[in-house]
Amino acid sequence: MAWYGHPPVAPAAYSRAFMAEAPRRSPAAVARRRPSRRQVAALAVPLVALVVMNYVGDALAPTLVDTHPAWLIALNARNRNLALVTNYLDPWTYYGIGTARLLVSDPLFFLLGYWYGDAAVKWMERRTNTWGQMLRQIEQWFGRAAYPLIFVAPNNYICLFAGAAGMPLRAFFAVNLAGTITRLWLIRLVGETFESPLDNLVGWIGDNRMPLLVVSVALVVVSIAFEARRGETEVESLAHLDDELEDAAEELERRRAAAPGRDDVDGDDGPPEES
Repeated sequence: MAWYGHPPVAPAAYSRAFMAEAPRRSPAAVARRRPSRRQVAALAVPLVALVVMNYVGDALAPTLVDTHPAWLIALNARNRNLALVTNYLDPWTYYGIGTARLLVSDPLFFLLGYWYGDAAVKWMERRTNTWGQMLRQIEQWFGRAAYPLIFVAPNNYICLFAGAAGMPLRAFFAVNLAGTITRLWLIRLVGETFESPLDNLVGWIGDNRMPLLVVSVALVVVSIAFEARRGETEVESLAHLDDELEDAAEELERRRAAAPGRDDVDGDDGPPEES
């Protein structure tokens, strides 16, 4: 994905909005202290592991959904997986594993945004360029309603925006946690409301486990193959995270150097940018 809007709102714009709400924060407080390559590489390791876990969860879902439901949501806490297993898990297991799995990547993307600011946004645009228009729209929405977006949809992109904007860490975690628990509660409510149809669906999956397993594994393999055909898989991109972020940062610096006196260069067509 990449972000476009009318006009597009760059991280600097919503960073200034947060500083206006919190007068004690100065531009220096949001200035980026560039991390070492070792730090970025250390952050990439759990991100790669989470991507692999997602793949495994998708591939083995027909096997795990009724035999090891807790393992399934630990591997991949998609909404559909949560809905299918919620009636097979006690509340402590469901909320505990679900909350941990949904939150685990959020501080990592927040930290990337905090470290690299607009360069991290540019990197995200590059690695998700097939969804460019939608991501630009999300960027615009974030500039107008950051906290509601974090509550409703704290995905990787939103968390990265929050870090790039210099959002207060406590506020980010508080809103994110509240939204995640609310999401889990709503899915559990849906599971209770439609318990019989969901049980029937899980039973059908169990009865057709092997053919569905073949299909699910094939779909994962095909999706990885399509990523590779487009140039780079998600795992490969994260494995070279330090290089890609440095490239994005250097590109922004070159554009700023080519437009002295401007503070609105973000590496695309000149939307507002951090000074």
